[in-house]
Amino acid sequence: MTLHSSLETRAIPATTALVRKAKIWAVVRVSSGNFLEMYDFMVFGYYATDIGKAFFPSGTPYVSLILSLMTFGAGFLMRPFGAIVLGAYTDRYGRRAGLILTLTLMSIGIITIACTPGYASIGLLAPLLVLLGRLLQGFSAGMELGGVSVYLSEIATPGHKGFYVSWQSASQQVAVMFAALLGVALSSVLSPLKMTLWGWRIPLLLGCAIVPVLFVLRYSLQETDEFTARKYKPSTSEILRSLNSKRGVVLVGMMMVTMTTVSFYMITAYTPTFGESVLHLASVHSLVVTLCVGASNLFWLPVMGSLSDRVGRRPLLVACTCLMLMTAYPVMVWLVHEPSFTRLLIVELWLSFLYGSYNGAMVVFLTEIMPVSVRTSGFALAYSLATAIFGGFTPAISTYLIHITGNRAVPGLWLSAAAACGLLAGMIGKPDSESNVAMLCADSGVAG
Repeated sequence: MTLHSSLETRAIPATTALVRKAKIWAVVRVSSGNFLEMYDFMVFGYYATDIGKAFFPSGTPYVSLILSLMTFGAGFLMRPFGAIVLGAYTDRYGRRAGLILTLTLMSIGIITIACTPGYASIGLLAPLLVLLGRLLQGFSAGMELGGVSVYLSEIATPGHKGFYVSWQSASQQVAVMFAALLGVALSSVLSPLKMTLWGWRIPLLLGCAIVPVLFVLRYSLQETDEFTARKYKPSTSEILRSLNSKRGVVLVGMMMVTMTTVSFYMITAYTPTFGESVLHLASVHSLVVTLCVGASNLFWLPVMGSLSDRVGRRPLLVACTCLMLMTAYPVMVWLVHEPSFTRLLIVELWLSFLYGSYNGAMVVFLTEIMPVSVRTSGFALAYSLATAIFGGFTPAISTYLIHITGNRAVPGLWLSAAAACGLLAGMIGKPDSESNVAMLCADSGVAG
């Protein structure tokens, strides 16, 4: 009896270690496609000026840039459609099946953009193909974030859901850092002329090269136990009807995401363009700042996601949105008064802290307010609508506002407006009662 008990005692830590290792690898595998999705978007944002010259030539640099940024934003218009179509598919056929499908569509999009010849070679067909690639990327991305977040929430251990789900956003920061680091390396090796002519294609081609690896990782995913345990899988029409009946929850979720998506694209995709075109800083300095922002985001997201498991989601959501409301415009005014690398870095790291702290709590809260039957499609639709209407066009909107007002600090007011939406939603959002029952069952070991 004593020997048997001793063996059991030794087996428990070993089993726990194996489970922990399996969970870690599941997080890595499910986040891999999320990395590619964000990497594609960042590369396009970083090299918007060069892409504009290659595919949207014009006698006015502003026109080429704004057309390039509008194409960047156009991909976000497809996100709501992807959220509905691919989200319903995922809620019907499984998290694993949906995530593999989105990776496939995402890969076709990046290959199209990377391999399309410039306007000088094939004329009008060039910008049309680039636009098609961006629309396809946007369609797949419409479900990607929701699918990854829901998968992570469903494999999370009790009491650690915030920490697990935070890695959806954290994997994006790895992409931000990788793309920025690659940009710094290319800028140090290639001349500005070579970067404009063909250097900007290198990051896109590298994204194409890692696609096979990501497919291997995604194919090895297991379906979540929570989805497998569900006895009834709603049809697509039932999911769409349920989404329509829960449109109030989707609207609240959309307002919550507005703060996330505007701040994220402001401090990542728009930073190189803002630093170079508006502040007239060296492009390498803007990329270094973006690299630091990615590292800062990567630190704060899991830290604050874990903190939200302890103190609750709402206190972090309210505190961060209030701080953004009070400080976004003043820090931008301070930056543009005397632009420098140091000031840009300080401002971006402050905004990164607010973004990471808010998003670490927001993403998991969004999975909790969505009804279980439409968790993926509801999450994805709320996220996609906010991104399509506000976040994705943040670089273009900021550029336009500066152009018509002459105020280089005006992006700070855009951030404040987004924070106001997040504050209101964070105060009125309520976790779904069915989700709460499931969480209580998981915590107590009772079968749901």
